[in-house]
Amino acid sequence: MEVQTIQSVFLFLSVGAVSLFSFIAVVGWSQARSSERKAYYKYEMFKKLGETEGPAAASVLELLREQEKNAQVRQREKAKLSGLITVAGGVALIVFLRQFLLHSPVYLCGLIPLFIGAAQLAYVYLLAPKL
Repeated sequence: MEVQTIQSVFLFLSVGAVSLFSFIAVVGWSQARSSERKAYYKYEMFKKLGETEGPAAASVLELLREQEKNAQVRQREKAKLSGLITVAGGVALIVFLRQFLLHSPVYLCGLIPLFIGAAQLAYVYLLAPKL
């Protein structure tokens, strides 16, 4: 290859890498800003709710408690799903490596994700706070 072609490829890859990481930084910043805004508005709502009295305030507070409980249930279900996916990935890795490398115990590397998934499932079912 020519020197100019190599330089062009290097320049293209450099610009691509800088663009990618800049995009990732902007996305992370915007997500942090969005969650900060949500927390601010939630705090403001609680503050106004604390200032009001009557049955409307009690019903809104009950709704907020229900939403918090639903969020915890969703988080627990996500943990279950991630544990099952990790266990399945470990089993698939064991089968794949065992099939292609018959005379080497390299397939035992699949036990790492298998045990990680098992630990996630054990936490969800045994140690996580019950709802």
